[in-house]
Amino acid sequence: MKFFMKNLLVIKHYFFNVKMLLLAIVLLQSFANLQAQETLDSLDRQLKYGDKLNYNRKPNFWLAAGETFGMNVSLWAFDRYILKGHYAYISFETIKQNFKHGFEWDNDHLNTNMFAHPYNGSLFFNAGRSNGFNFWQSELFAISGSAMWELFMEREYPSTNDIIATPIGGAALGEVFYRTSDMILDDRATGCERFGRELASFIISPMRGITRIVTGKAWKKGIASGREFGRPPLNIGLSLGTRILSYHDDNHIVKAGASARINLEYGDPFDTDTQSPYSHFSCLAEFNLMKTQPLLSRVEIIGQLISKELVNTKKCNLSIGLFQHFDFFDSDTISQYNANDIEPCVVPYKLGTPACVGGGAMFRFQGDHFKLNAFGHFNGVILGGILSDYYRYYHRNYNWASGFSIKLGLNGSCLQNRLSFAVNNQFYKLYTKNTLGSDVNWSESPGGKPVNVNGDESIGSFYHLEGEFNYKLFGSLFLSARFDLYSRSTHYKGGKRFENVYASDWFIPSKQISYQIMLTQKF
Repeated sequence: MKFFMKNLLVIKHYFFNVKMLLLAIVLLQSFANLQAQETLDSLDRQLKYGDKLNYNRKPNFWLAAGETFGMNVSLWAFDRYILKGHYAYISFETIKQNFKHGFEWDNDHLNTNMFAHPYNGSLFFNAGRSNGFNFWQSELFAISGSAMWELFMEREYPSTNDIIATPIGGAALGEVFYRTSDMILDDRATGCERFGRELASFIISPMRGITRIVTGKAWKKGIASGREFGRPPLNIGLSLGTRILSYHDDNHIVKAGASARINLEYGDPFDTDTQSPYSHFSCLAEFNLMKTQPLLSRVEIIGQLISKELVNTKKCNLSIGLFQHFDFFDSDTISQYNANDIEPCVVPYKLGTPACVGGGAMFRFQGDHFKLNAFGHFNGVILGGILSDYYRYYHRNYNWASGFSIKLGLNGSCLQNRLSFAVNNQFYKLYTKNTLGSDVNWSESPGGKPVNVNGDESIGSFYHLEGEFNYKLFGSLFLSARFDLYSRSTHYKGGKRFENVYASDWFIPSKQISYQIMLTQKF
């Protein structure tokens, strides 16, 4: 039975990885084609922030609610009748027990809780977004869809972390996917071009695709593009190359493989005419083709919620604002040996902050021969998770935590944009307070049920420094050299589990350096 259930989970994670790879391929192809598409006609140029002649903003509550409900039922049916997962065998009794027991912290994989669940939240979010609701109204559909799943659609007790991460992280992913799909659609297109645009938009934002099919917009020809946001500034970098991982501990371990990056900057952070959420955002995704490493290794989103421009001159701009952050860093086994004999394998780092918001400032200088951009953010982490050296239960090897993060960055270009650089520095401090996790041997299953703990009582720190240099070869093709330093350290507060091995308060560090040589196509 355990072998069968393990294979079910492997199949589910396989489908998830295939879906992420397919999404990456579509994004690469769509962005590459975007710049080669038609020159905007005079009508679109007049409609800078929305094609009001061909875009219906009237909200459709019942269709949005029906799509949210249908999404949950479809996912449950897949889990129940295809995967035959034990958690999908629901009944009125399991629903009753869910309400009676209440919410608890679950023990799923980091990529499940920190990315897959927020991705599902993005579907609920876009059920509202694609039916005429604004950013904040669509968040209610994400909350409702998540609550429906947690309370009704599983026989496992509802999850505290999911009801937070799914709607909040889902809003970040959802708005990025929604606005990206908007750049691809064009109601004036016909034939194969129209089909290709609709298909690409559907894969990037499935709920928008379903809405367009149900309402008939997917094939209805218009006199304008039908884009909700017109054509805001869009900078895209697509990179392919090799990545070398170097893990520094008592043993020096090196691994190499292929790597791909998508770096997207949408909108103008200093445009005072657009103050709606995510009128400016940046999104970075990294993919690995490397043995033992996850396909999706990094996702970072910084979305502008509100902003105020303080300086606006010919050469300088300065603005401050409130930003939503979504961070996901994942690595896996580097070596089967650990010098500390704490764990039979070495995993350098894992971190996720699906619910994070804070204040930030952005500065831009544009000279005749030199451009410089700088930013700084201080954020509160409502919900996050960081790798634990001790907590092991079910699929979980990380502690749930809250805390803060600091982000600083500097980038610029010179020599007529032939040479460019970027340096970013990020620091996270996460606190796990539940002491129960430090006093229980989680290798022994307590009744076979997930347990309601945050993990080991500890203070975890995660540090990421990255640098990048780009040299223009010809046209918009660049040769890029990158390095990343990942450093994690955790102070544990002791407890019964540690008293025979360590004294009272223990510090465990790990470091990993990544080197990348890539060809970058910029648009």
